[in-house]
Amino acid sequence: MTQGPFFALVGIGLVALGVHGLLARRHLVRQIVAFNVLGSGIFLVFGGLARRAPEAGSDPVPHALAITGIVVALSATALALTLALRLHRATGRVSLPRASADPDP
Repeated sequence: MTQGPFFALVGIGLVALGVHGLLARRHLVRQIVAFNVLGSGIFLVFGGLARRAPEAGSDPVPHALAITGIVVALSATALALTLALRLHRATGRVSLPRASADPDP
C-alpha cells in the first residue's frame, strides 16, 4: 500500500473517532477536542488523496484547502473554548442541558 491511501484510511478512522466523540460525550471540552480530531482526519484525507498518479506530483489545491482549514479550525477552537469558559463562569457547568421532549410554549 502506498502512502496516499494509507493516510486517507487513517484520516477516515480519525473522522469516525471524532464523530463518535461528538455524539457520545456531553462535556464541552471533550466535544471541542472531538471536533478537532474530526477536522484533523478530514485534513489527512485531503492530503492522502492529493496525489493524482504515483509518478506525477501532488495536486496543490487539497494542500491549500487543508492549510486554510487548519487556520479556521484554530480560530474556531479558540472561540469554542472561550464560550465554554464563559458558560462555566456563568453557570458553573461545562455541559449543555439536555433537550427536553416538550418544547416550551
